[in-house]
Amino acid sequence: MITTVSLRAAPFRLPAGLAPVLARVLALASLALLTFTAAANAESPAGYMKRVGNELLAASRSGSAAQFAMVLNSNADIPSIGLSALGDYARVLPKNDRPIYFNGMINFIARYASKEAPKYPVARFIVTAQSQEDTRGTYVDSRITLADGSGYDIRWLVVRRGDTYKVRDAQVIGFWMTSFLDNLFQNYISENGGNPKALVVALNR
Repeated sequence: MITTVSLRAAPFRLPAGLAPVLARVLALASLALLTFTAAANAESPAGYMKRVGNELLAASRSGSAAQFAMVLNSNADIPSIGLSALGDYARVLPKNDRPIYFNGMINFIARYASKEAPKYPVARFIVTAQSQEDTRGTYVDSRITLADGSGYDIRWLVVRRGDTYKVRDAQVIGFWMTSFLDNLFQNYISENGGNPKALVVALNR
């Protein structure tokens, strides 16, 4: 059995055993990316997470790809996530193509998250711990409880960008969200002549 994560004309294909994990990681992690917009000099990431828990619950029920895209654009560490996802192919993609690539990446994640979100209705969100900031950033631990009573621990990597925080990554069920993007995007490029522009075109269809 194969599950497809579609880029329309040229889909990503995932082994069935990996598909449920990917669905949970991308859906849950993308949902909770809604939670980081605080100024770094105003409050800690953990403090902010506690304050915006209700916003996360409301956003998780919206199911709107446009709303996901809006909050991802505001709060994700887009350049770092996007360039890392390309791996060595990042050197091949012209700098003037990066904005349209980043836009396509965000829309891809937003569409996928909005499709999967109804399968994981969030009932409760709490912050459980925060690490000391180091050279990578700050790790914030949290727990999401779904409507059926099941729960997931999520670890966030939050980085400072100027006077704001941005979300660099999220770990669910032991998997980091960006590792999936890295594999998906780099495999797609490899299968399409090693040209990252093929990915850019597919993401923006």
